Amino acid sequence: MSETIPQEFWQSVEQFNSGEFYACHDTLEALWIEAGEPEKTFYQGILQIAVALYHLENRNWRGAVILLGEGSNRLRRYPSSYGGIDVDELLSQSAVLLTTLQQIGQDLIMAGDLGENQVLSLPKILLTTD
Repeated sequence: MSETIPQEFWQSVEQFNSGEFYACHDTLEALWIEAGEPEKTFYQGILQIAVALYHLENRNWRGAVILLGEGSNRLRRYPSSYGGIDVDELLSQSAVLLTTLQQIGQDLIMAGDLGENQVLSLPKILLTTD
């Protein structure tokens, strides 16, 4: 990243990993509005994945699927380690969730009935050591 990573970014990572997806959205949106490229698109990609997970919590399958795809597409242009996070791992976990959601389908998500053996694995943002 071209500048020092703002403290608010690390706060948004903690919120994301704690399942506070709406709070993460708010924190990242404030950074995104003020940021220039390439950080702007980076923040937006993570923000969209957070909103996808928020939609999933609210059984909005369509919103979750669309935003998982859009957020992942934005993050694909970044190196595997960018901004102190493991971008490749976040993309990999998001892809697994997206595939699972597409296989499960909208009806089961909207009904809140995943079956007793189906647990959704939500992405986490992992830090890098670089």
